[in-house]
Amino acid sequence: MPYRTDRIKNLLSEGVPDKVYPGAVWAVGDSGGVRATGATGVLDPDEPNVRMRPDTVFDAASLTKILAVWASVGALWEDGVLDLDAPLGTFWDEVTGHPLGAVTARQLLTHTAGLPLRAQLKNLYGTHPAGIRRGVLQEALNRPPGEAVEYTDRAALILGYLAEHLSGQPLDQLCETRTWRPLGMNSTRFGPLPADAASQCAPTELDQDTGTHLKGTAHDFSARLLGGVCGIAGTFTVLDDLAVFLRYMLDHTTAPVEAGFGDKWSAYSLTVQTGGLQPERGLFWHPAPGTTDEQGVWVHYGFTGTGMWISLTQDRWAVLLTNKLYYTRDRQPLTDVRNAFRELAFA
Repeated sequence: MPYRTDRIKNLLSEGVPDKVYPGAVWAVGDSGGVRATGATGVLDPDEPNVRMRPDTVFDAASLTKILAVWASVGALWEDGVLDLDAPLGTFWDEVTGHPLGAVTARQLLTHTAGLPLRAQLKNLYGTHPAGIRRGVLQEALNRPPGEAVEYTDRAALILGYLAEHLSGQPLDQLCETRTWRPLGMNSTRFGPLPADAASQCAPTELDQDTGTHLKGTAHDFSARLLGGVCGIAGTFTVLDDLAVFLRYMLDHTTAPVEAGFGDKWSAYSLTVQTGGLQPERGLFWHPAPGTTDEQGVWVHYGFTGTGMWISLTQDRWAVLLTNKLYYTRDRQPLTDVRNAFRELAFA
């Protein structure tokens, strides 16, 4: 690992002058804990003396889908409250009689539900959260369920609403009580962040309304529209919290208190659930590009520049957190870095 650690450091340091991202923090570990970690670059190019730190707070973006929705749905499944294959309309009054009523939770988790591909919440449903919820749950499907794998943010939004319905709790409270606090993820929360926490946050994209980079407020427009809390995005987190989460996925006995989901949900989710459809998907996780079935590496990314990988077969996890969105929405430069990082982390 020491040799690969040097290569990881060199790889990620090169991304700073190349303006792939202002800075990055990373860690690689296993069920025993963190085995290698580092930080490179700056928090904000406008303040070149403020270095990126291991405890920098990041806008997790779509990692919310794992940290909040996947974990909460897993808790409900392990509780026996949720049947993944029951049509939603058979137990959820809000969707009974609407197209979504024929869809299952498994289809939402595998992105095979046939949902509209774009959120477009404000354009379609206005700005009131109740109207948005009603519109999303009653919207026509894009295609019949089970026909194709098509990634859409709506799947996580709907599953977040479902988790609220089944638990009787708002999504942020459900995450706090069933996942984040039991695991000791004390820096993970939905935004917008209070001023003291926001000051430690990596800035993301330039906000045209204010002329400043977003910092402590979710970049994702749907999350902002819904007050910061939704299944799509909106969580903020730190490297150590993600290390605890992924370590727990490998061995649930490593946590001080067991979370709502356990080994069974983790193992089940990290298997191909899409039959012969392509691209292959597990439950919200998907096989990491460029890896083999034998390596068993699964990944989820976030649009702001975040990513986490896990392999049960190798007993290994990895996290890479960047604020690449500070510079650009172009995905390719970070994609190349991510793939090279994963290759070194799971070599």
